[in-house]
Amino acid sequence: MNSKKKYKKELLKSLKYMEAAESTSLKVMTNLMLLKELKENNISFKKGDVFSFEDNIFDYSEDKNVRILAKLRKKTMKAMNKLVENNNFKDKELKFLA
Repeated sequence: MNSKKKYKKELLKSLKYMEAAESTSLKVMTNLMLLKELKENNISFKKGDVFSFEDNIFDYSEDKNVRILAKLRKKTMKAMNKLVENNNFKDKELKFLA
């Protein structure tokens, strides 16, 4: 394998790690809000209820930790987008981001 292919493979690997981190931080932020803010405001859900929200809900959280995680997540997503834009990845190589 030539160095160009190895380089591209490492970039893809880093994107996979970044995607996993972004996904995990979204889960953590959601859980933190459910544990604190929704409980403090007496908002509860029954089995089968669906909760949908806009991504910017985290920017206005009362919880400072959620806001910090939201900023980090946005920076991660921005970096991921730049990596994708600056390299000639094929759609099948980026399938994991869909």
